[in-house]
Amino acid sequence: MRILSIMLKILTSLTLFAVTCLTIGYLYFSSNLPNLTKLADYQPPLASRIFNTQGELLAEYADEHRLLTPFNEIPKKLIDAFLSAEDQQFYEHPGFNPARIASAALANISAGHKVQGGSTITQQVAKNFLLTSEKSYVRKIKEIILAYRIEQSFSKDDILYLYLNQIYLGRGSYGVASAAWRYFGKTLDELTLSECAMLAGLPKAPSKYAPHIHPKA
Repeated sequence: MRILSIMLKILTSLTLFAVTCLTIGYLYFSSNLPNLTKLADYQPPLASRIFNTQGELLAEYADEHRLLTPFNEIPKKLIDAFLSAEDQQFYEHPGFNPARIASAALANISAGHKVQGGSTITQQVAKNFLLTSEKSYVRKIKEIILAYRIEQSFSKDDILYLYLNQIYLGRGSYGVASAAWRYFGKTLDELTLSECAMLAGLPKAPSKYAPHIHPKA
């Protein structure tokens, strides 16, 4: 009975210590983080398009080729393809997925190098909009905190809207509408299921999997 009491005290002490460390860590890393105004006021660079009087496209000019598309105009099959490839638990997690992070960490440790990512779509939004691409544990912690804050401030559909319009998909394409046009000469509603799946596979390595360069891959 005495041993059980000692073990309970030790467990309680360790729990309190862990909670204290997490609280201090959160307060430290969450200080001076970017605010979310950039997401709320999303006005990205767009492609300028010139048409003739018959409605035929003559030319396009853009530093970032992007065709901004409202969320309700993005086909469900394309959304499902990206969720399947990038974040299957998107509608369930609070911005980060602890199980996925742990799984990725174990896989990378076993391989000795990065073979799997643990970022959710919300974390990718946090990194692409608010942080740098620096590879460090500090940046990753900030990314997780920002992802949680984003989930508290925006709906899941709003987060997907930002992600699907901002993400770089190779060939100078930013966002899914631009990629559909650059790769297939189609609008989003014209894409086939297989074309949606191909676009959803690009974020991991846009150059490696670009169909006009590496069709077999």
